[in-house]
Order: sequence, then C-alpha cells, then structure tokens
Amino acid sequence: MSGGTDAGVAGAVTEVGRIRVLLVDDQPLFRAGVRMLLSSQDDLEFAGEAGNGQEGVRLAAETRPDVVLMDIRMPVMDGIAATSAIIADAERAGRTAPRIVVLTTFDLDEAAARAIRGGASGFVLKDAEPEFLLAAIRTVHAGSAVIAAGATRELFEYFSSAQPPRPEPPEFASLTSREREIFVLAARGLSNAEIAGSEFLSEATVKTHISRILAKLGLRDRVQMVVYAFEHGLTAAE
Repeated sequence: MSGGTDAGVAGAVTEVGRIRVLLVDDQPLFRAGVRMLLSSQDDLEFAGEAGNGQEGVRLAAETRPDVVLMDIRMPVMDGIAATSAIIADAERAGRTAPRIVVLTTFDLDEAAARAIRGGASGFVLKDAEPEFLLAAIRTVHAGSAVIAAGATRELFEYFSSAQPPRPEPPEFASLTSREREIFVLAARGLSNAEIAGSEFLSEATVKTHISRILAKLGLRDRVQMVVYAFEHGLTAAE
C-alpha cells in the first residue's frame, strides 16, 4: 500500500523521561498500528509521523525525537538518504542526532546495509513482533545497537566484501591493548556478557570499555563499530 506525503506532529508537551519516537513510513495502515502501539507504552511518546523521507527530515528537525523508525523504500526521498540527512542536520546544528532504526522486509539487503553505513543504529523487520520493536526502541535509546535476529554475520560479510580494507586509522592507535581486545570481540558480534565471560571481566567493566572505545573512535554505537572494523580490516587486530 502506498502512502502520500502527509505528516503529523504529536503534542508539544513532553513528559520528562519518556522516549520520543518519530515514525517515517509510506504505509498509512502501518503508521496507524505503530502509533497505537507506541501510545500504549508509559515510557514512550509518539513524536509524529511522515509519509516520505523528505517530510521525515523536516519533522526530525522540528520535533527533535530521541528515536526515528525509518522505512527504507518510500517516495520523494528514501530512508537511506533521509537517515544521512537527519544525522547531518543534527551535526550542523550542534545537537545530538536521534537514534535511527531502519524498518525493512528483508533480514539484510544492500539498502539496509547502506542505511547502517549512513548512520542508522540497526534495523528490524517490519513483520517483527510488537514486543521486539518496542525493545529495539528502548535498546537504541540506551546507546546500544539493534540488528534483526540472525543478520549479524550477513552484516559482517557485506561490509568485509564491499570494498578493500583501508589503512589503520590514526585514532585506533589511541586504544589500549585491553580496549583493542574488547573492540575485536564486540566487532565480531559478541555481547557484553559473552565478552565478560571470555575476558574474565564484569559486564559493567566491559560496558565501560565499550563506551571509551566508541568515544575514542568517534562512533555512535556497536553497529558503527562493526562497520568501522570491517572497513579498516580490524577484526583480527591484536
């Protein structure tokens, strides 16, 4: 079902502590369903909706949501271009960009991978269970990344084969030996709990190391870490 270019903005008053979510999708019925789902959650607030990427970029600048749910294939401007534009607009304005979760009908295709490369914090399937979508919103808002179940290895393969590895970037040298070890494990898709078990560390310590690694490398989240690792051939770094 194809939607138009209409857009709507939720009320201006925001309750402290609630996660504000903007939805960008060209299917009116899908938007209605997601709007009802989000409105049923005490910790979430529906910030608005748009029927194409161009309207989504405009609304993101106006409403400043915490999280954007972004469809990939839309008229006027697709989700890949909209994702890049939203992040670029926020950076130009000197504000924190919203976390963007791409909505796709495939576990991983080139479009979803390109959206992740453009700054999205992951993707979920459009037919995912409502509980999974809600969990994805909360997860990316907390600073982690979301990838549809079973797609991590495909993501690795896509980025590792997309282009020849680049030289090791200068900022990577700022990581300590321990941080490099944790970087490699995280880039391979291991969770904090799995890293903690293999490195004999607490999960809290691993989380602290991950935060420092992201800050040193100028990355937003673990999905960006995966992209960075494979683009620079760092998955086997010592």
